[in-house]
Amino acid sequence: MELTILELTIVALASLVVTIILSIIIGNVLFKKRLKKNETDAEDKAKLIIKEAELQAETIKNNRILEAKEKFLKLKQEFEEDSNRKKNQIIANEQKIKQRETQLSKELETIKRKESEIDEERQSLAQQHELVKKRKEELDKFNAQKVAVLENISKLSADQARDQLVESMKGEATTRASSYIKDIMEQAKLTATKEAKKIVIETIQRTATEHAVENCVSVFNIESDDIKGKIIGREGRNIRALEAATGVEFIVDDTPEAIIISGFDPVRREIARLSLHRLVQDGRIHPARIEEIVAKTTKNIEDEVVEIGERTVIDLGIHGLHPELVKMVGRMRFRSSYGQNLLQHSREVANLCAIMATELGLNVKQAKRAGLLHDIGKVWPEELEKPHAIVGMELAMKYKEHPVICNAIGAHHDEIEMTNIISPIVQSCDAISGARPGARREVMEQYIKRLRELEEVGLSFEGVEKCYAIQAGRELRVMVDAEKATDDRAAQLSFDISQKIERDMQYPGQIKVTVIREMRSVAYAK
Repeated sequence: MELTILELTIVALASLVVTIILSIIIGNVLFKKRLKKNETDAEDKAKLIIKEAELQAETIKNNRILEAKEKFLKLKQEFEEDSNRKKNQIIANEQKIKQRETQLSKELETIKRKESEIDEERQSLAQQHELVKKRKEELDKFNAQKVAVLENISKLSADQARDQLVESMKGEATTRASSYIKDIMEQAKLTATKEAKKIVIETIQRTATEHAVENCVSVFNIESDDIKGKIIGREGRNIRALEAATGVEFIVDDTPEAIIISGFDPVRREIARLSLHRLVQDGRIHPARIEEIVAKTTKNIEDEVVEIGERTVIDLGIHGLHPELVKMVGRMRFRSSYGQNLLQHSREVANLCAIMATELGLNVKQAKRAGLLHDIGKVWPEELEKPHAIVGMELAMKYKEHPVICNAIGAHHDEIEMTNIISPIVQSCDAISGARPGARREVMEQYIKRLRELEEVGLSFEGVEKCYAIQAGRELRVMVDAEKATDDRAAQLSFDISQKIERDMQYPGQIKVTVIREMRSVAYAK
């Protein structure tokens, strides 16, 4: 029984071993078959990929060939079109040349015909000249015979008779000429003054002008009074920044929907008005933005000056004026002379000169041009020790104006001698425009001059950047450079300026001198 179990165990083990060996053999066989199948599949797949690649390459090749053919056909078509166009152009040019040749042939025939006519006329004139020459010789012989007869009768030669006749005629002509000149002079004295007054009166009557207005304020209208708070800013910092940047005074009071801009300089008032308008439209009102807007507006005013000058010369019909002179004409809009706007005055003088030149039969364009430019020296930005008439004349000569115009500009205040008839006309019209009732006001000019002198006193000190006279000259605001002037120096500077004002100027009441020193630290994060 035990042997049987042992045998069974051995048999089972042998069977197990045989089974394992068979399993290994079968697995190995199956693995090889699978490996062979995979290799076969890979080879088939590779062949398929190669075949597809070959097909794709063939397709690309065919496409490239087609594209090349299409491009060739397109280039060929363009070349043919270009060739046809050039051919047509050549044909058209040949036709034009043929037409021109035909026209030239006709003109040549006309010229030849005219030459033949001229030759015939020349021959005819030559014949007439010969005939005249013969007749003249006959007439000379006849005159010589008459002179010989007269010499025999009078016992005088022809030269002696001629001298006696000339002496007698000379005395008679002198007597008559003296009498005639005396009559003309008396008549001219009687009529010259009358005619001159008539021309001047007619010139004044034909010119419509406005009265001068002493305007030192501008009104800025706002939609609501709520905007006033934004303009003033926290603790008044915005309005202080506006006044410091523009040099004028902003009056924000109970006037409904309006802010008053006060200042004697019309350029500053205009910059302040435009800057405030842009700030209100933008809505962002703070010191940095205010300075940016004021700087941009100042630059825009220069463009506006050019536009005003161009519009003025176009309105007056003046052409060919140098761009720098056009710019100075525009600057006149922001200058005044004794309360009279300088541009308006120059336009008046130009129109008056044109009317007077028309009445006298002179060059109207030159007269109008000289009238417009006669005060150009007043707007020259540099301070010169020369009269404005001489400065204006030198500017006109620099920019190649006609000598007649240059002389009229320089002589309209008798600084130089007048050399042409336009000069007294410009002088007369300048007097007419300035002396008419309501044209000028002496008080306004003196007032503005005092304010400018007050600003110049402040600017004469070292370290001062800007200086503005505000509140009708009762306060002088001085902005100093923080790097050049300390706080102690600013305090000393206000005292020094006030002392110089007391010594050098005459003024009513008192003048407050305010020195402003602002320290800024700016850095940029990049």
